[in-house]
Amino acid sequence: MAKYIPTTGDRFDAIQIRLAAPEEILKWSKGEVKKPETINYRTFKPEKDGLFCERIFGPVKDWECGCGKYKKVKHRGITCDRCGVEITESKVRRERMGHIKLAVPVTHIWFFKTTPSCIGNLLNLSIRILERIIYFEHYIVLDPGTTPLTRMQTLTEDEYQEARAQHGADAFTAQMGAEALKSLLAELDLEALSAELHAEFATTTSAQSRAKVVKRLKVVEALRKSGNNPAWMILDVVPVIPPDLRPLVPLEGGRYATSDLNDLYRRVINRNNRLKRLIDLRAPEVILRNEKRMLQEAVDALFDNGRHGRTVLGTGNRPL
Repeated sequence: MAKYIPTTGDRFDAIQIRLAAPEEILKWSKGEVKKPETINYRTFKPEKDGLFCERIFGPVKDWECGCGKYKKVKHRGITCDRCGVEITESKVRRERMGHIKLAVPVTHIWFFKTTPSCIGNLLNLSIRILERIIYFEHYIVLDPGTTPLTRMQTLTEDEYQEARAQHGADAFTAQMGAEALKSLLAELDLEALSAELHAEFATTTSAQSRAKVVKRLKVVEALRKSGNNPAWMILDVVPVIPPDLRPLVPLEGGRYATSDLNDLYRRVINRNNRLKRLIDLRAPEVILRNEKRMLQEAVDALFDNGRHGRTVLGTGNRPL
């Protein structure tokens, strides 16, 4: 048996996992996935701008573009002026990624619906309150202005409308959803928060309060030392993994077996496109709020199906 000799590129001392900035996700991507379709069931070719698009992820056949204009290895590296597909090997479909540009920011479920909750510890909010804000049940005050309200105070719909009627619509700023949390996380000064928590730990005598401060400090210090931005826990862009890692497998009778991921991505794209259309049509806030909540739930299911709310089911009531 031949002995494996590692090359220079195989040697490494450590691996670091960090939050991905929106700009970083866009660097990974070869194009935006705009349509939920996979393949055309007449031609059996990937749909343009869909989940298997050749223009984004590369050609299905080696050295052949989508329309068939270029078919030889001699055309290597050329991008077809007719279909926009690069002439290269089909194995690039195992590594090329795409992205979905979200109509509104969405919270990553791993950073709030876990114990301990990263976002909860940073903002000093319980998971229950976070859920009410993220799923558009409660408002959170971002700027109290001249009103008696306090920053980070949560308000129900009735309390919000009452405050607007009493103080005026422009007297204070309160929002719902991931957008509100993104504003709060972007304003965080981790250095100042770390110093504040260290001071609180030194002056607190209660064991329960100290344990809570330690939990918060762990998250703050981890982010501060790694150089991660807390606002990156809120997603503006969702990465789409390469199509050969979530394949369509042809079966007898012209049917296809598909990876569950394709169904989950399809839900995200459908809801995202519908929300974009409603925003363009200037739909009422009540309708937009419901659509934003549904988009949040679709992204939740994509990352961790069943962690929040009802599990998304496929054919035969099987969890995806």
